[in-house]
Amino acid sequence: MATQLHQASALKLRADKWLWQARFFKTRSLSAKVITGGHLRVNGTKVAKASYGVTSGDVLTFPQAKKIRVVKVLALGERRGPAPEAQKLYEDLTPEEKPVPKAPGADGKGRPTKRDRRNLDLMKASRVED
Repeated sequence: MATQLHQASALKLRADKWLWQARFFKTRSLSAKVITGGHLRVNGTKVAKASYGVTSGDVLTFPQAKKIRVVKVLALGERRGPAPEAQKLYEDLTPEEKPVPKAPGADGKGRPTKRDRRNLDLMKASRVED
């Protein structure tokens, strides 16, 4: 009975540790802070404990920087290795975001200069005289 419990627990890894090993967060305490803040969902269920057990096949949803990440756990890591090794731990299911169009009319020039404003005033004045 005790060996069965040990084997079952060996197939799981703490959520904060997995997020850190997969290199989503720079430190394990940052990943724990996101989880305890109630910002992690495992298979659609909110998780508030950093010690929650994650297994392969679980789908995790969490905020990272300014976007929401959705990843599927493919494997449990043994260490925090280099990025190529960490990328083999998950499949990224994050939907592609459409780029936000730039504001029309600015054309990337920014604020008009004094010369531009004078020319604009001259054009307006010439229209009034016509």
